[in-house]
Amino acid sequence: MTATPRIAFLASSADEAQAALAELRTRHEDHAPEEADVLVALGGDGFMLQTLHRHGGLGVPVYGMKLGTIGFLMNHLASDGLLERIHAAEPAVLRPLEMVAQTESGATVGSLAYNEVSLLRQTRQAAHLSIELSGQSRLDELICDGVLVATPAGSTAYNFSAHGPILPLGANVIALTPIAAFRPRRWRGAVLKAETEIRFRVLDPYKRPVSATADSHEVRDVVEVMVRESHDRTVTLLFDPEHNLEERMLAEQFTTG
Repeated sequence: MTATPRIAFLASSADEAQAALAELRTRHEDHAPEEADVLVALGGDGFMLQTLHRHGGLGVPVYGMKLGTIGFLMNHLASDGLLERIHAAEPAVLRPLEMVAQTESGATVGSLAYNEVSLLRQTRQAAHLSIELSGQSRLDELICDGVLVATPAGSTAYNFSAHGPILPLGANVIALTPIAAFRPRRWRGAVLKAETEIRFRVLDPYKRPVSATADSHEVRDVVEVMVRESHDRTVTLLFDPEHNLEERMLAEQFTTG
């Protein structure tokens, strides 16, 4: 990265984020994302995910500053010393999941997920799903509220709330985690190699409809969903050395509150 990188500032619609954006623009020249060496995202984790979905294809690293309520993917907000912080930042390379969903109407919908792909029941009826891993049947019938596949970066989010494992970055694995499984009653999910192709089939889609969501992109009334790690897409997040993503994920596992 050059001594004075070209920065594109992006901010959520929240008043605090817009105020921080205005202040930073008085200190630094603002560039279009397509012309930038680094993107600076101002907001919370939700806005970071929006930024990755919107601009991840550019291959430009993203430095986030926390203005939301969670901010697990963000750094602390500070207007001073931004260039020095960017130069000192440590990269974390993330590879998203690809979801391809088939719907009852015959449509095929594809999407990326940097956190997780989740399948959820749409009505009071429990979902009935089968699970196939890389072409081999592994679970003939899972009766549940839902099931999800999480990346290491997303393993501390919905996956962890569903009692799934926190995965270290660089471990080359993904988490398969049930949500309120009824049968098999003691099945707690699995940790899979990242190259595993996971295929879910909805066993009774008309009586027990299911939706599939890749991060925030929801597809209703699915009959089959394929999930695998992307072969050709990566994104790079930048973190202050004293608070890098790997350390946050480790600390999360020892939090007792």
